[in-house]
Order: sequence, then C-alpha cells, then structure tokens
Amino acid sequence: MRLNRRAHTCFLILIPTMFLLAEIAFATVTNFTVQNGKEVTYPIRLANDDRVLVQFSVIGQNKNSIHFSIVFPNGTVTDYGETGDFHSSFICTFEGQLLLNFTNQDLGDSKLVTLDYEIDHYMFGMPQMLFMTMLIAVICVGGVAVFVMLSRKPY
Repeated sequence: MRLNRRAHTCFLILIPTMFLLAEIAFATVTNFTVQNGKEVTYPIRLANDDRVLVQFSVIGQNKNSIHFSIVFPNGTVTDYGETGDFHSSFICTFEGQLLLNFTNQDLGDSKLVTLDYEIDHYMFGMPQMLFMTMLIAVICVGGVAVFVMLSRKPY
C-alpha cells in the first residue's frame, strides 16, 4: 500500500511539471499557400530577449521564390526581396508582435510555403530551460538538507 501512495504522489508532481516545462521551448512548423497576386501575414508573439530562428522554403510550379519581409515589434521593416530558401536568426530587443509578410508577385501560380520557426526564451541572460533546471536542483538540494537536519540523530 505504501508503494501505491508513493507512485500516486510522484504522478501528481510529475504531470503538472511536464505541462509547465512544455511551454518553455516553442517551435512550430507550418505550411500555407500564397495565392498569385496575394499577401499572407504570419504573426509571432515575442518577449524581450527572445532568440528567434526563422526559416522557410517555397515550392511553386514555375518559380520557387516569393517576396519576403519582416516587421519587427519596434516597427522596423526588413525587406529580403525575392527568396526561395530563407534562414535567419536574431535576438528580439522589444516585446511585441513580429510579422512575417509573404507576397506572391508572380501572377502565374500559387506558392506553397513551409515555415519553420523556433523561439528560445531567456531569463537573466540564460536559456529559460537551464534556469528552471538550476532552480529545481537548488530546491531539491534544499529539501534534502532540511530532511537531513530534521531527521533523528543517533545517540
């Protein structure tokens, strides 16, 4: 019966911890079609000091390129022109919404865009996952120290 209680306690601690840790890293892969002569805007919500990796590839019937630009949270616009394979990483210095603009200027066909982006959150200059791991380690060592101090001493 004691083993059953211990397993239930571990389960009750493990499940919420998994949900909390799952939100720390954020990576997304998505596909969408940009119709000929149209524009698609893809928003991404960012916090201050986030490390962002954006990459995409374009597939079209005639030409494998699309006009691409980024609008940063501070209002700065970076135009990358016609590109088919894109890869860029940067550090976000402002909190807000990042807009990825895909414009299909080719009137001949639609373009399939495969977008992959990853956001790493940082806390106190270190990755959030490392910070949480160190915090959990300190709490565990503190718990063991309290347990040892409160245990019975042999006489």
